[in-house]
Amino acid sequence: MLLAVFLGLWEAASPKQNLSGELTEYELLMGGAEPKAAVPPPSAVIGKAWEELSNPFYDAGPNDKGIGIQIGYSLYRVLTGYFLAAALAIPIGFLIGMSPLMYKALDPFIQVLRPISPLAWMPLALFVIQDSQASAIFVIFICSIWPMLINTAFGVAGVRKDWVNVARTHELGALKTAWIVILPAAAPTILTGMRISIGIAWLVIVAAEMLVGGTGIGYYVWNEWNNLDLTSVVFSILMIGLVGMLLDTAFAYCARLVQYQE
Repeated sequence: MLLAVFLGLWEAASPKQNLSGELTEYELLMGGAEPKAAVPPPSAVIGKAWEELSNPFYDAGPNDKGIGIQIGYSLYRVLTGYFLAAALAIPIGFLIGMSPLMYKALDPFIQVLRPISPLAWMPLALFVIQDSQASAIFVIFICSIWPMLINTAFGVAGVRKDWVNVARTHELGALKTAWIVILPAAAPTILTGMRISIGIAWLVIVAAEMLVGGTGIGYYVWNEWNNLDLTSVVFSILMIGLVGMLLDTAFAYCARLVQYQE
């Protein structure tokens, strides 16, 4: 009901494009006959969604690709940088959580690097890597690593000492203790960090693609804005939200799988 009321108010508030009166020759030459850009009504956005989703994978050239292809490029960059970050953050998080010495050694570096905006790394990445796609993946890597690392370290350090002592009683080595005892106990916290990271990564890739251009949902938004096609802009914003919701739902499901009761 709330959605229906919202869409109805939006439709009613959208300005109607009506031309009134005769236009002079100068106004016609200057584009006066064209309707002025305005926020489109939901009916126009729904029509655009039907048009785009009916053929999402068409490819008519570098600047004319379907929404499915654009989202595919963005997901590829996000997941590549994200899983590279996970491969580094989770082992380091285990090391920090299990060793107070490593915590004291690495914590200052983490506290300095963590607050830096991911997009602040983009100019340096473009200069060093000299490839726009690899630079976008690096930005996703650098923004994804911190929530996973911190949550992993927190989850590992918070494992009940009784369980670790039982592992020592059974003379389990450090690696076997980490795999059999600590990982299952810390898994809910680790998955929470991974869930936070995927949300941040999806936010950052849109901004990164606006900067580097080429392909992706962020480039799609910026390109349609340059064309003053606000209907496509609103449609792409809704698609960004939908894909982000699906990613979050997938990680929420994974988090429920590793929950346990003591």
